[in-house]
Amino acid sequence: MLMTPSLPTGLLDKLAIRELIENWAVWRDAGDWERFRTVWHDDGFMMATWFQGSASEFIDISRAGFERGVSILHFLGGCSIDLSGNRAIAQTKMSISQRAPVHDVLVDVLCTGRFYDFLEKRDGKWAIVLRRLCYEKDRMDPVDPAQSVKLDPALLEKFPVGYRYLAYLQSGLGFQVKLDLPGLKGPATERLYGFGKAWLAGESIDDARR
Repeated sequence: MLMTPSLPTGLLDKLAIRELIENWAVWRDAGDWERFRTVWHDDGFMMATWFQGSASEFIDISRAGFERGVSILHFLGGCSIDLSGNRAIAQTKMSISQRAPVHDVLVDVLCTGRFYDFLEKRDGKWAIVLRRLCYEKDRMDPVDPAQSVKLDPALLEKFPVGYRYLAYLQSGLGFQVKLDLPGLKGPATERLYGFGKAWLAGESIDDARR
């Protein structure tokens, strides 16, 4: 009889976390809202450039935008997961692609960074308690290469380097963009890492939702 070796519990936990992170991107971008809801705990919280609030509200607003034709897509890369009992921090390389008109020119903005997820295993199920992002660099390109778009340099300078073009596009669509989000490095990023260490140590992370 062939015996199949069992996997260590920690590896099984990491596989489950990686799967839910991949499900987040696939289900959100495909508009599979019922399954998308399952990757969050009931008290889940989302923080992004254009939105900071409960996971439930984020799902509702994302769904409304999806039905209006808002085009925001995600692509995932490598993932690093730190486990501590029933808590985990996952950092996942990712890109955000948003298509929309800027000054009457249709453009694509591509932003590269990391999902920084606070996760917890409750009743045997891993799910997201808080999703933060580190925005590392971005760019803007006209969809039609024969066109060009002229940006307002004063407005562009108001936004952080890591998500400057994404913020420019989103502010033009009427969103109030948060201006102190983590980037590749800097005080906001170090503060986020501190929240991650606190989470793994069993401490509260209420301040990480601000």
